[in-house]
Amino acid sequence: MATVLIVDDSPVDRRLAGGLLAKHPGGADGGPGLKVVYAANGKEGLEVMARERPDLVLTDMQMPEMNGLELVEAIRIQYPLVPVILMTAHGSEDLAIQALQRGASSYVPKRNLASDLIETVEGILSTSQLGQDKRRLLESLTQTESHFVLENDPALIPPLLGHLRENLTRMNLCDETGLIQVSVALGEALANAMYHGNLEVSSDVRERSETEYQGLITDRRRQKPYRERRVYVSSKETLGDVRYVVRDEGQGFDPTKLPDPTDPANLEKTTGRGLLLIRTFMDEVFHNETGSQITMVKRRER
Repeated sequence: MATVLIVDDSPVDRRLAGGLLAKHPGGADGGPGLKVVYAANGKEGLEVMARERPDLVLTDMQMPEMNGLELVEAIRIQYPLVPVILMTAHGSEDLAIQALQRGASSYVPKRNLASDLIETVEGILSTSQLGQDKRRLLESLTQTESHFVLENDPALIPPLLGHLRENLTRMNLCDETGLIQVSVALGEALANAMYHGNLEVSSDVRERSETEYQGLITDRRRQKPYRERRVYVSSKETLGDVRYVVRDEGQGFDPTKLPDPTDPANLEKTTGRGLLLIRTFMDEVFHNETGSQITMVKRRER
């Protein structure tokens, strides 16, 4: 049973997040899937962590005594294997950007908790638990390279992330937090290639209706020409860095017209969330001229 610690100085927001996790099909608050525990600020959160040893922390940013950024920094030092998801609200954008840069694994705007929280928690838990018992290094390995051609099936993303994570672990390029961040960035790139690239489903649809967004994805996976398109993925891991290239067969876009996803003013927008995470977690990111291919580079942590 996984344990999630929710840290927020607002009792209402704590219970809101806990209540959403309680609706998770696996269960919460002592159910078979999740156990939820609570803390009112970062300082209390660290005390709870010492007792409960949670598998994931969900934290607010603005709190007394110890805010979300300070909590992220403390967790990375004291509990480097525990991922942190931020709950952001208007006014906390700058802190959230810093927290993502200092080790947080993802974020969910508070206004989108109902639609995005469960999916984000499931994804991070799945990523963080992949291969924690397989961190044996192959000392003689100096390079790995893989190539995949994927259908537009999101069920293929987690096992691919697991495979590529094992390659990254063997090279010892980054710590556990870095492994999770790279997996999150790569997962966002793969989802973008499938949904926005090959299936041409705009994030604007998701802004209007999550149901309409998911329905359009399901329909286009069965329709021509969308169903015939593929996602091409290559990875090359060396002792110095890892390079991922993800290419789709969609119509593409003009990368020069993308809004700056690292601008805190854009943090609350659904559009650009994936690119923000990619650019925050990877050391080098660039698109080709047609926008159908993204290259991401992560260098060895020193």
